[in-house]
Amino acid sequence: MDMLLLMLALVVILLGAEAFTNALEHLGDRMGISEGVTGSIFAAVGTALPEAMVPIVAVFAANHGNPHLGEEVGVGAILGAPMMLSTLTLFLMALFAAQGRGVKGALRPEPTGLRRDLGWFLAAFSLSALALFVPHTAMLARVAIGLTLVLMYFLYVLSTLRASAALVADGHGTEAGHPLYLGKTGLPTAMPSILVQLALGLAAIVSGAKLFVSGIESISGWLGISALVLSLLVVPIATELPEKINSILWIRRRKDTLAFGNITGALVFQGTLLPAIGVLLTPWQPSPPVLLGIGITLLASGYTYLLARRGAMRPYHFAFNGLCYGAYFFILA
Repeated sequence: MDMLLLMLALVVILLGAEAFTNALEHLGDRMGISEGVTGSIFAAVGTALPEAMVPIVAVFAANHGNPHLGEEVGVGAILGAPMMLSTLTLFLMALFAAQGRGVKGALRPEPTGLRRDLGWFLAAFSLSALALFVPHTAMLARVAIGLTLVLMYFLYVLSTLRASAALVADGHGTEAGHPLYLGKTGLPTAMPSILVQLALGLAAIVSGAKLFVSGIESISGWLGISALVLSLLVVPIATELPEKINSILWIRRRKDTLAFGNITGALVFQGTLLPAIGVLLTPWQPSPPVLLGIGITLLASGYTYLLARRGAMRPYHFAFNGLCYGAYFFILA
């Protein structure tokens, strides 16, 4: 029964992601914005909502029942999502790209946006890592770090929006590759129809992610894994499915900027706003699983940043990201 629930959740997420990406392309096309804005802000924030809700709910529910358990799940989900995106998600996206281009085929995301996303993430996540060693009693310092992380995300959004016009003029505007799906019902391809399909797709993604988490929780009960390890390893697999599927759909259509931006934009979102919640509302202290997860996240994302700086990106390069996740999984499991 649990396996059927997981399969149903996957189908719902896949259908929702297909509708969401289709509507998002039409939205970006209609608004005349760059692929960087569409992928790194609109798609990234929209599909990051399911996993963002897990730590928020866990942390705010910690006052009821078992507060220690709620904090462990919250911290694990906050740190597990960036680790998953920077390792397994990039590896899977490259794997699907290799099916059509070969392992040495060129990946061509718009380079300035990719470097900007990864640079902001590395700076913010490094600050979050340093906050682990700030005593919980030093609330003034923690509040300053939390507010700095929030400010960093808004500065990142402003810099991304500011670069949009130049990128559109340079040929990196968002283009819809397929007709709007709701248009097949007779509705006009206008802004109201686009927004309705966008909302329906996002609702399906969130609903599918909740179903998947429920199935995972039932199965994980057989494994006897601690709440922290479970939230570091298992929860992100469920909640990161929207990013994986959207990026896979885009990379298969050779929309590399959208595919990468969807992942790296989510990294910035989850490396700033969510750690701010952790720094302010949880003990946010070092432990071996937490330090290992942060170290592997910074290693994988730093490696990807170096690839972006170098300019030549091939699917086989991201085997390293997959190995990072494999090492993390086998050490913790």
